[in-house]
Amino acid sequence: MKNNENNTTGLYDASFEHDSCGVGFIVNIKGTKSHKLIRQAFEIGINLLHRGACGCEKNSGDGAGILLQLPHKFLS
Repeated sequence: MKNNENNTTGLYDASFEHDSCGVGFIVNIKGTKSHKLIRQAFEIGINLLHRGACGCEKNSGDGAGILLQLPHKFLS
């Protein structure tokens, strides 16, 4: 499909793009647990501050966070 006046192509619509988006991923491909991964995840967050990941508003979150594997044996 060709671009039209609204800058869309197929299902893509540029009007849904946002300036302050940023994503970072860190993983140990072998599944080895390590505190180093947590430190690297925090570094990603720090490196994304220029993209708006700072929680600057007092009454809302910025959506930034870390997703961790839960230690089910420990928590059950």
